[in-house]
Amino acid sequence: MSLDATEAEPGLKGITFPAWHGKHYVTLAELLVRLGSFGLDLTWRVECDEIVDPRCVEMERRSADAGMDTLTLLSLTTPFLQLINAEARGFAEDKVVLVLTEFDSSSWDVRAVDERVLSELRHHYPGAKDL
Repeated sequence: MSLDATEAEPGLKGITFPAWHGKHYVTLAELLVRLGSFGLDLTWRVECDEIVDPRCVEMERRSADAGMDTLTLLSLTTPFLQLINAEARGFAEDKVVLVLTEFDSSSWDVRAVDERVLSELRHHYPGAKDL
């Protein structure tokens, strides 16, 4: 998995923010919901450096094929699933348009082709900083 921001896909802008807001952990499922209509038609491929839950294995299995749709990924990340070093890449017609990277259960990096996605996340997560 490429958890190195220097290897980011060209054309993607990004933000980073803490995964914890007080006692609330921002889950992958929460981020998928925050994406709204932008994320609905994407195909996802997920890699987990640490298998913390059997659902991680299933996400990686589905990613090995053609990937999975957003609702399938959402179903695999709810209820509460806290990831450790994982990356979800959203594709539109075989082009990466969104990358959600979780570092050590402490922060999220979000890279997207659409600035509106980043603006929406900045609104919900005031601690967000540009990458």
